[in-house]
This record gives sequence, structure tokens and C-alpha cells, in this order.
Amino acid sequence: MTQATLNIANRLDRLPWSRWHWRVVLALGVAWVLDGLEVTLVGSVGAALERSDTLGLTGVQVGWAGSLYLAGAILGALAFGRMTDRLGRKKLFMVTLAVYAVATFATAFSTDFAFFALCRFVTGIGIGGEYAAINSAIDELVPARVRGRVNLAINGSFWLGAALGAGSSLVLLHPDVLGPVNGWRAGFAMGALLAVGMVLVRRHVPESPRWLMLHGRHEEAERILQSIEADVAAQHGPLPPAPPPLHERARMAMPTVREVMQVLLKRYRTRSGVALALMLAQAFFYNAIFFTYALVLTRFYGVADTRVALYIFPFALGNVLGPLLLGPLFDKVGRRRMIALTYGLAGVGLAATGVAFVTESLSALTQALCWSGVFFFASAAASSAYLTVSEVFPLEMRAMVIALFYVVGTGAGGFAAPLLFGWLVDSGSREAVAGGYALGAALVIIAGLLALRFGVDAEGRSLEEIAPSADASGAR
Repeated sequence: MTQATLNIANRLDRLPWSRWHWRVVLALGVAWVLDGLEVTLVGSVGAALERSDTLGLTGVQVGWAGSLYLAGAILGALAFGRMTDRLGRKKLFMVTLAVYAVATFATAFSTDFAFFALCRFVTGIGIGGEYAAINSAIDELVPARVRGRVNLAINGSFWLGAALGAGSSLVLLHPDVLGPVNGWRAGFAMGALLAVGMVLVRRHVPESPRWLMLHGRHEEAERILQSIEADVAAQHGPLPPAPPPLHERARMAMPTVREVMQVLLKRYRTRSGVALALMLAQAFFYNAIFFTYALVLTRFYGVADTRVALYIFPFALGNVLGPLLLGPLFDKVGRRRMIALTYGLAGVGLAATGVAFVTESLSALTQALCWSGVFFFASAAASSAYLTVSEVFPLEMRAMVIALFYVVGTGAGGFAAPLLFGWLVDSGSREAVAGGYALGAALVIIAGLLALRFGVDAEGRSLEEIAPSADASGAR
């Protein structure tokens, strides 16, 4: 076994940023764009699907379609997360994108609720599987010094998809374009075409050399890394020498589910507690607002159903800009400080918005602008939760751990928050809705303080240094 093979992690981390890295980010980061597109598109075309000349769905059936999409995402994360650790990052990020593309294309040909719901469920399976495979691959291919900003920017791209979904629905459903009868079908077909294009791009993204090395495929890992280095050197010239390796990584058996739980609940119980708090708080916070913003605008501000999609744009703008502008600080200032700051400011901002909402100091536009400001910080905070989960646990179980925390966060916060806030909005009481905002604010502030006290200083550190293999010792 050569020194170069043992030094793969350090060789990847010392690479200057290059066109090769941009291609990886574009090819893999589209997963979040597709999720944002799917979630927003269904919400935006919901009214069209209730028409008798389309699918004739009821409001309850539209809601069920959303829930089945979420259930599929949970199942996909668990199933594909396990397979990603066993079979490799590349195989699974190709398979999951293909599942998404086929299912969302089939959605465009739905003729009744049963087929539509099935397609939404399978689409969710593909998206859920994407989370585990994509976040694992990105962290293992991106240099440590920029891992925070890249991860945050990619996770924040969900809102580019949300804006695309809202904008496309406004155009496609317009009577002078395709109209409601055919426009919703074109919207789903558009998502499938985007996915097919990304399948072609992803063919050129290699398997993670870190994963290959862990599974004893050293020659293949060395060959891929030499190709990456040649690509980067062609742009930047001779590369600096790599530092000495941290330690030798031998081939390991695939950890069982029981062994994964032992690592989470015993060896890394503090990290697990912090990660769980971050994921639950951001899921509740996000889903509470995002899945009821249309209800708030229509019930309390009298916004017409046909104009609700317009208000997603300032909301999406804040969500995109937050991770892009604040992301570099997660690498420079540090993970714990920035997580605490973004979670705290998001909580304070939402609490202040609740006060203004109760006193009727806001219009529909200023309400949307307040949400935009709040989620400038909340988007970076939520993205940092995924970053935390993906970088503070061992490589051999990384995808499975990402899936587990995604499932717990989405299952608890994703289901509970929309139900609770839907009930609060239905009450017609501004005080009740503001009380819900206060609850969400308290949750994220507490989670941020926990991260400040017990979080891991992962900035600029190799993944192997942050979380040695599961048979090593000395972690907290």
C-alpha cells in the first residue's frame, strides 16, 4: 500500500478550488433545486388540480399528495442511505436521480388521484435518497477549508427551485400560455427534463476516493485521485505537496444498524444530541411557516389565491442569499459561533414578526419582507444543521446517519408543524398564530445555544480528524 494511497484525504483537502469542483457542485447540488421545485410546484398548481377538467382532486387529496411525497422521502432516505454506505456514493446518486426523473415525468400523465399519489410517493423516494448520497459525496470531495460555505450554498439552493416552481406555475397556468388544463402537466415534465440533463452531467462525477479507500479499493481510489489532481493542475499549475497522513485506514466491514446506533448513542452521544436538536428545531421552524404562508396571506391579508405564488419570490430571495453571504463565515468565524448566531437571530426575528403580526402593523407585502429577513438567517441555520450531521460522524456510516437525522427531523418537525400551524391559522386568532411563532423562535434559540456549548469545531479540519473510523477511540 503506497504513501499516496494512504494520503488520499489530505490530497483532496489541499486542492485549490477549480473548474472541476464547480462541475461537482453543479451536478450534485441540483438535488435541492429539484426538491424546492417539486414542493412549490405542487402547492402552486393545487387549485388547478381541483378543477373538474384536470384531476378533480379535493383539498384533502391535495394535502394527502403532499404527505405521501414526504413519506416517500423518509422511506427513500432510509433505504438509499444504507445502500449508499454499502455500495458507494456514485451508484446511488445516479440511481436516486433516475428514480426521481421517471416518477416526476410519470406524474405529468396522471389521470386520477390514485396514480397521481403513487407518482408523488415514488418521487419522494428519489428525493429522500438524494439527500444521503449527495451530502456524503459533497463533503468527501470538497476541500475542508471551504466545506462549510459550499455545503450551505448547496442546501440553500432549495429556494432556487422554489422560485422556479412558483414562476413556472404562474407562466404555465396562464390562460395565454398553456392554461390550467395542460400547464400543470408541463410543469412536472419540466422537472423531469432538468433531472435527465443532470443525469448526463453526473456521469462525469467520480466515486468518492475516501469511500473507495475505506472499502479496500485502493488502486481505483488512487487512479481517480490522480485524474482529479491532473484536472486541477491543468488550471492552476503544479500542486503543493500534501501534508503527512493522519493515520492509516484499513478496510472495514460494513457496520450493522446496531453498531451505528451504538456509535450515535454511546460514543458520539453529545454530537448526536446537538444534531438532533438542530434538525428538529429547523424542521419545525421551516415547515411551520413555509406550509402555511399561503393560508396566512389569504386569511389575514385577503390575498387572492391566484396571487399567492408572487409572494414566494421575496421569501425565496432571503433564503438563497442567507447561505451564500453567511456561508464563508462558517469557515472563518467557526461552526459553533455561526450556528448559534444564525439560529438565535432567526428566533429573535420570528418573535419580533409575531409581535408586529398581532398588532396588525404589517401588510401582505411587509409580512413577506419580514419572512424574507427572518429566513435570511434561518436558511443558513437550517443548512448548517445538515452540514453538522454530514461531517461529525464516521465515513463508513455517514450516509446512514444523514438519513436517520433527516427522517427524525422531517418526521417530527415536518409533520407536526404544518398540522399545528394549520390549526392555529384556522382559529382566526392572530394571538394564536403569534404564539406558534413564539414556540418556533424558542426552539431555534435553544438549539443554537446547545450548539454553542456542545458543538464541534469542524471548520478547516479533515473529515477523518473530526470523526475517526468507528473502531477508533477518543471522541465525544
